[in-house]
Amino acid sequence: MDINYELYKVFYHVANTLSFSEASRQLFISQSAVSQSVKLLEKKLNQPLFIRSTKRVQLTPEGEILLKHIEPAMNLIRRGENQLLEANTLGGGQLRIGASDTICRYYLVSYLKEFHRRYPKIHIKVTNQTSIACAKLLESGQVDFCVTNYPNSGLSNTQNVRIIREFHDVFVANEEYRHLKGRKIHLKELKDCPILMLDRKSTTSEFLHSLFQRHQLDLVPEIELSSNDLLIDLARIGLGIAFVPDYCVPGNIPNLFLLDLSEPVPARQLVVASNENLPLSQAAKQFMDML
Repeated sequence: MDINYELYKVFYHVANTLSFSEASRQLFISQSAVSQSVKLLEKKLNQPLFIRSTKRVQLTPEGEILLKHIEPAMNLIRRGENQLLEANTLGGGQLRIGASDTICRYYLVSYLKEFHRRYPKIHIKVTNQTSIACAKLLESGQVDFCVTNYPNSGLSNTQNVRIIREFHDVFVANEEYRHLKGRKIHLKELKDCPILMLDRKSTTSEFLHSLFQRHQLDLVPEIELSSNDLLIDLARIGLGIAFVPDYCVPGNIPNLFLLDLSEPVPARQLVVASNENLPLSQAAKQFMDML
């Protein structure tokens, strides 16, 4: 089917902004030209792509399917343009990283500081999502690489994974649970305690549920949040026992202690993942080598 690339480009901007006026601003063309381009694309595809109303614009199911294919292509074209502009130097361009808040705060900050010191003209964009969501950003080409906890169900076979370091997950409690202090604790005992953990969209949640299932135990958390720091805060005031990676537990929090489990908790890894089907910029290669 012979369809002008510009039509797909207009569709992509409207689909991303869900606004004909905003798309026209980004593309530096009139709103009428945007509207005509979308109508022409719909005619050529013989499918409605948007539902238009006076208050909002939204994608049709057909439009959502098309966007899933157009978005990676647009990101790949943009990446190619950036690489040509960089001319394989580290004197400019953009570095796009996907990582969770926890990984950014407790691991990446020092590397970001050093990279910026060495290459101040490279624009660094960090997208904070869960590790699973970051894997999806990588698959669609929205980031150059992601730094994520592993195992990660979001990573596919087309992604190259390099281990950076190992870490262990720990249970943290305050003095209200002193009866668990100083002795080996079985997972079965924890089943009846209020467990504080990350929500089900996280690799940490997947890992803990899997750990309980391997011992034929059901896990029903008391509280699920999206922040490890907040989980530690809630454990500090006695709302329950928090399950968090060891690298984000400060060593000087008063009245908090780590539980000693009878069942071994397998180590996990911190990894950097890139899409082997997409080219890497010199900036991305350099940052990954630093890690």
